[in-house]
Amino acid sequence: MPLSPDDLLTRLRERGIAYKLYEHPPVLTVEAMMAVCGDIAGAHTKNLFLRDGKKTSFLVMLHHDAQVDLKAFRSVLGARGGLSFASAEALREQLAVESGAVSPLAALNAEPGSVRIFVQDSLLDEARINVHPLVSTRTLTLVPADLMNALRLEGHQPEAFALPDPSMAAPAA
Repeated sequence: MPLSPDDLLTRLRERGIAYKLYEHPPVLTVEAMMAVCGDIAGAHTKNLFLRDGKKTSFLVMLHHDAQVDLKAFRSVLGARGGLSFASAEALREQLAVESGAVSPLAALNAEPGSVRIFVQDSLLDEARINVHPLVSTRTLTLVPADLMNALRLEGHQPEAFALPDPSMAAPAA
């Protein structure tokens, strides 16, 4: 049975992971999140749930203002075939969240190894990061190393990555 947001908070506390919780109106986009939560201290994130042509799932956490070219991103993730956004149905089935509530913490509702988790390397250098705890009406502020540890304690293996330099993109054929 998937974790509820309150179950998730309990699990983090049981694991000794400190966080600060903020409640707010629902935010479904990065723009809405920044309008409502932009004054919360810490790096704000955007989270993408992607699938490749072989149906491999990827949960990717980036700085909120990062620009992503899915074509260039395929090699970063090791995706096979085309890379696209997963459906709302896949979000519910694999992560037990709705659109707007995606975060690495949603991977705790997935079997270890069923979703590959990637975290932008520069986020790991931040003092604090902000993520949703399975709902878009709450934001957690926590230390990046604690987030990575929480995922590892649940059997997941998050990977750090650097965004491809857009100036290094291959010319169009």
